[in-house]
Amino acid sequence: MDVRGHLDLLLLAVLAAEGPVHGYALIIALRDRSEGAFDVPEGTVYPALHRLERAGLVTSRWEQAAPRRRRVYELTSEGRRAQSVKKREWRRLVAGVQAVLGPAAAQAAV
Repeated sequence: MDVRGHLDLLLLAVLAAEGPVHGYALIIALRDRSEGAFDVPEGTVYPALHRLERAGLVTSRWEQAAPRRRRVYELTSEGRRAQSVKKREWRRLVAGVQAVLGPAAAQAAV
């Protein structure tokens, strides 16, 4: 499934739910929480995490976990606010699309 345009919201939402997590665990959580719908490759997720970090929405630190170091990502307070805003925008978009498509489309999606 194509997540372009929505990846930031998905990553912020997983970080909000999971708390501090290393990148690969975030990828697994995204896949698991979406019941396999979002199996996003590392080459997509890590650049997005770096972009979110540059924007001040995510912070990261190195942690020593046997047998190697891992970079752990966490939402900042600004990231929590951004996640709330993006979630509201998403809900408005979904409501608008459903209104345009009509009630039959909502039933067909289930």
